[in-house]
Amino acid sequence: MAGCCGHGARFDGVSTAYRRRLWAVIVINAVMFIVEMTAGEAAGSQALKADALDFLGDALTYGISLAVIGASLRTRAMAAIGKGLSLLLMGLWVFGSTVWQVFMVGVPVAQVMGWIGFLALAANLLSVLLLAAYKDGDANVRSVWLCSRNDAIGNVTVMIAALGVWGTATGWPDLIVAGIMAGLFLNSAFQILRQALEEWRENAEPHQHAASHAQSADHDHRSAH
Repeated sequence: MAGCCGHGARFDGVSTAYRRRLWAVIVINAVMFIVEMTAGEAAGSQALKADALDFLGDALTYGISLAVIGASLRTRAMAAIGKGLSLLLMGLWVFGSTVWQVFMVGVPVAQVMGWIGFLALAANLLSVLLLAAYKDGDANVRSVWLCSRNDAIGNVTVMIAALGVWGTATGWPDLIVAGIMAGLFLNSAFQILRQALEEWRENAEPHQHAASHAQSADHDHRSAH
């Protein structure tokens, strides 16, 4: 949607079509979190569990995004900062649990990883298609796009991990992919936080200028008397 962001202004999510797409993607992600976490536990796959958490993070992110659409830039920036921090914590958790799993190595069930990875990939590609037109919005909208992109990339890597587990009969491909996904979470978290902080500062500057102008006007008024 070439004109969704306007000229010189970032799209802020105020669109009925965008809200409908967000609701659709929230449902997709919530369902896939349950499916993939259950399958990850059954298959003993750390990569599937990491990807399931990505689905959960996305569902929460989209819910927050819906809640702050139309709010002030400061409120939207605060929401994006919160989402960036949650992604940061998720990435650290996945990284830590992967390191722990290295010392508890078991071989995941490759067939389950492959089938669930394929199902999750289809769900994520649908989400990406629904949101692709809105990828260049403000930090709040941008975070939604990054989470959707992460899911699609994550599911491709889960399927690669399944092939690796099947080919090597070891759990190392699964752990390596989980580690890569942790890095992806952290990278996206830093991107979201950087843009949100920039928008926070952009919003703060007009207020500072207004306050400074008011103080100056007050000083001039007093001097006149």
